Amino acid sequence: MKLATLRNGSRDGELVVVSRDARMYMSASAIAPNLLDAIERWQAVAQPLQALSDELNASRVAAARHFVPADCGAPLPRCYQWCDASAFLNHGRLMERAFNTPPIPDFDSTPVMYQGASDDFLGPYDDVALPCEADGIDFEGEFGVVLAETPMGVDADSALGYVRLVVQINDWSLRSYGPREMKSGFGFLQAKPSTSFAPIAVTPDDLGAAWNNGRVSMNLHVSWNGQWFGHPHGSEMNFSFGQLIAHAARTRRLSAGTIIGSGTVSNAARANGSACIAERRVIEMIDEGSARTPFMRFGDRVRMQARLADEHSGPFGVIDQRVVKAETDRRAS
Repeated sequence: MKLATLRNGSRDGELVVVSRDARMYMSASAIAPNLLDAIERWQAVAQPLQALSDELNASRVAAARHFVPADCGAPLPRCYQWCDASAFLNHGRLMERAFNTPPIPDFDSTPVMYQGASDDFLGPYDDVALPCEADGIDFEGEFGVVLAETPMGVDADSALGYVRLVVQINDWSLRSYGPREMKSGFGFLQAKPSTSFAPIAVTPDDLGAAWNNGRVSMNLHVSWNGQWFGHPHGSEMNFSFGQLIAHAARTRRLSAGTIIGSGTVSNAARANGSACIAERRVIEMIDEGSARTPFMRFGDRVRMQARLADEHSGPFGVIDQRVVKAETDRRAS
């Protein structure tokens, strides 16, 4: 089952069911007004939503309309909690070198995770307004899961049973703030502006074999200003989503709608490219002695789409965004 959120002037948008080929959609507002409400009442709404999806895919819904991804916000325009990990150890080790930080103890055995802002997620085609090019504007392609209410102390195997949806993410970063905030011991704040999402959230069963052992086994294709940047594969995720969920829930329960991110998709094979600029830059430093690739400038575009090796489209749709200069207003309203 595929779900999306159409903008309708409200803060949380309108929940719709999307056809398997992502060509058509049908409003699900009679079942749940928005996706956050649906996640909170999943036991009650999952069957009616699936029935609507089955009808739509069988072309038996007369009121079906053409699906326009640009009309979508993030599947969850806001939620109660967004926790992002660094589950691809290849990326984490490269970032240690990029930021010149000491190795994290138990990095290979215990996930690292920060709590990001979850009040203002961006849609797949939204312009990304940021204050300054000198901040080191970077994209980060990753995957994520949306959870039902998850109990404290859940183990990694049981944790996957609380995954309701899988999503594709661009976790924007401002690299100039990263080193100081990492060394402060308090985690990211200014280094992490609002996060972007592909238009479609997918139930794990709809991914078939691509949902494997708590990982999204798909290539994440990334292009920057129309040029190939990378297509790393999600199967090299060192910690599964089950392990990440168990880590986040070790000392507290997780509210319905919590999103857990994988961190930047990263492969050991250099030929697969990268899903963020910082990773390419540190590889250049290692291989060539200095970083040559600049960070993003205003007007730049980044496009991301997760696809199977033999496909030209993907289940989540596309993130295609332009970076623009923010118009700031410091006056209190």
